[in-house]
Amino acid sequence: MRCEEEGIHQHKYSVDLTGFQGSHKRAAGQHFWRQLQAVGETLGSCPVTVMAAERAEEVAMANFYNLVLDFFSNTFLLLFHIFTLLLDHRPKPSDMIICHLAFVHVIKLFAALFLLSTDVFEALNFLNDFKCKSLFCMIRVTRALSMSTTCLLSTLQAIIISPSTSWLGRFKHKCTKYIFHSFILLWFLSLFLNSNCILYTAAASNVTQRNLLHVSKYCSLSHINSILRGLFFTLTLPRDVFFIGYMLLSSAYMVVLLSGHQRRCQHLHSTSLSSRVSPEGRATQTVLLLVSFFKVMYCVDVIISFSSTLLWSYDPIILDVQKLVSNVYATVSALVLISSDKRIKMCFKSVGKL
Repeated sequence: MRCEEEGIHQHKYSVDLTGFQGSHKRAAGQHFWRQLQAVGETLGSCPVTVMAAERAEEVAMANFYNLVLDFFSNTFLLLFHIFTLLLDHRPKPSDMIICHLAFVHVIKLFAALFLLSTDVFEALNFLNDFKCKSLFCMIRVTRALSMSTTCLLSTLQAIIISPSTSWLGRFKHKCTKYIFHSFILLWFLSLFLNSNCILYTAAASNVTQRNLLHVSKYCSLSHINSILRGLFFTLTLPRDVFFIGYMLLSSAYMVVLLSGHQRRCQHLHSTSLSSRVSPEGRATQTVLLLVSFFKVMYCVDVIISFSSTLLWSYDPIILDVQKLVSNVYATVSALVLISSDKRIKMCFKSVGKL
């Protein structure tokens, strides 16, 4: 139904002033004028409501397409690197880290799907409070693991391209031995530092408080003591600052190495030869792209989360935008890693020849 029809049908106005005299006629006229004002307000608010609904639908569709791409790209990347690690006798040092990154993104995708999808959430035969706590904590844990694994990948790439005579060059043959141990440490830290969300996450139907911050239809966040909030903030802030700062340092170090290598090549060789990028250079450019994109998405996510928590309100469109921002890195990272891997391109070419 159109806005005009809604406004007219919601406010049936008709007045007959015949038979009224004096104050009765004025009262009837005032009532008629109030009805016309109500119709005008309804008609005036309709375009805003329609525009908000259209924007919400567009963001929801973008979330849907992003989740579909996220699932297929990360699942393919995970399976490819699992087979590579099992069948290839000399896998790349970064294969295990990329496999772990894709695994973390797949877990995060399913946790977000279970938490945000009403039908899937109701299909899980557990208490709503347990489902909210476990799923929300898993999203927080995988978010932290995505950040730390990206930091680990950038650190490894900085070690790989370092000259053998440098300080980092000493770890070229040792770093691959401790990658699996690094995963265990990162999982332990992420579980420990994000376990606090159990205290303030609850099912909306199980909480009697009114002042709740709803993150989905069934799950919400409740207020916690200011001392506990300060303690949690003190624990998590140094972790984020450390990983983001380490990514910045490794990125700057790789940029300096690549620029110096390019200047030396231009000095020793012709322009046609120096324009070719080595495999290590391509891998470094890929890691730099991933790190830069992650830092941008992380900053946007932090701004939205901080402002929403500070105001203690989540606009539905803002909530959908935050879901898109928090999940888009998983999709972009998988697509970039797939497009930059020569082995995957060779597989696609061999399949195309069949």
